[in-house]
Amino acid sequence: MVVGRIEWRDKRVKKRSVLVFVSLLFCIFLSMNPNFQQLVEFPEQYLTQVNHEDPQVNGIWSKLIKVEKVSTNQIVSVSGVSHTLGSEKFEVSYKLFGIFPLRSGEVEVMKPMKLIPGGQSIGVTLQTKGVMVVGQAPVVDKNGKKVFPAKEAGIEVGDILIKIDNQEVRTDQDVSNAVHLAGEEKGNVDVLYKHQDQILEKKIRPIFCVETGRYRMGLFVRDEAAGVGTLSFLDPISKQYGALGHVITDADTNQKIEVSKGKVIASSIYAIEKGKRGHPGEKLGSFVSDSTFMGTIEKNTMTGIFGLMNGQVVNPYFNEAIPVGWESEVKIGPAKIYTVIQGEKIEEFNINIDRVMHNRTDSKNMIVRVTDPRLLEVTGGIIQGMSGSPIVQDGKIIGAVTHVFVNDSQRGYGVFIQNMINEGMELDKKQAA
Repeated sequence: MVVGRIEWRDKRVKKRSVLVFVSLLFCIFLSMNPNFQQLVEFPEQYLTQVNHEDPQVNGIWSKLIKVEKVSTNQIVSVSGVSHTLGSEKFEVSYKLFGIFPLRSGEVEVMKPMKLIPGGQSIGVTLQTKGVMVVGQAPVVDKNGKKVFPAKEAGIEVGDILIKIDNQEVRTDQDVSNAVHLAGEEKGNVDVLYKHQDQILEKKIRPIFCVETGRYRMGLFVRDEAAGVGTLSFLDPISKQYGALGHVITDADTNQKIEVSKGKVIASSIYAIEKGKRGHPGEKLGSFVSDSTFMGTIEKNTMTGIFGLMNGQVVNPYFNEAIPVGWESEVKIGPAKIYTVIQGEKIEEFNINIDRVMHNRTDSKNMIVRVTDPRLLEVTGGIIQGMSGSPIVQDGKIIGAVTHVFVNDSQRGYGVFIQNMINEGMELDKKQAA
């Protein structure tokens, strides 16, 4: 009798072991199944188009998992890059057997939208709001002593000088003249400046510099920046553009430049510094004096620069605007980019999207890899100045190149066009306010 109980218990243990083993295999199968991975990676919020198929799973999972889409009755109307865009938000839930919730998220359904892909090489110049501190410089007084008046008062590299003695300063010369005049007349100067997100004021005593014969407070400052990049897109109706795909930062401080005014014009590429491991390559270009187009810079954001374009902007590969591919439509696989590697000629090159990162809201939403033999031969892959090159997949503009991997020039990041458009919408809303 006792032996029978032991055998019965052994059978229960074996059944449990088999169930655990089968469950483990099932979990492994789920983790490797692309449809289930799509479900697990379903972002909390993404955009899709009107008449686009509802979110769903395919194959055998369509028999087990039910997708429910419920309107939240939120009708959103935003003045977009092209025209007023209407959208409606939905709550989407995935349920096992239609009962047990697995995943949920918010879907914003938007009307279709079309843009002209860029690819033109552009020269960018911009002037900062105020004058940026980019370094500390010792002032040698009459006793030969090196002093740092501004640094000792608490002004740091990256701070923005706004006013000196209640007078706005816009250039490095404005700062130099105001400090010298204040030093001569009263021996001190009131400086209003921005430190991170705070507006502060300090009283500083300038020192008479024997070397220059002027009063100084010991700062290196900069009031403008310039460089070469790539145009990402142009709206044919509103003439708004997006470019670069990433924020413009100061070369010395690596901080975002607050734009006072700026412009973009055509640039001609005259040489390429090929990228290699540990050393990103670079396009070397010059501004075109008789540029066929010119744009303003209204905004410098995490996903690029935006403004209004005048003149003729032509991409020979696209005679008209093409549809926008929203985040939900971007997929791993082949795509094309458009950029200039010689003169002003836009060329088409093959790339592969190796990874899509839906949960990132910055300018690093995709990992892209250059596969085009000619581009690899000429540039080594992605190089500086290529930022902003539009990415087209399945006939839709889905993003722009933004960064290169320092240790692998064949690969880099791309930003969703959706994120750039959202920045354009913000521009429009501010102008309309």
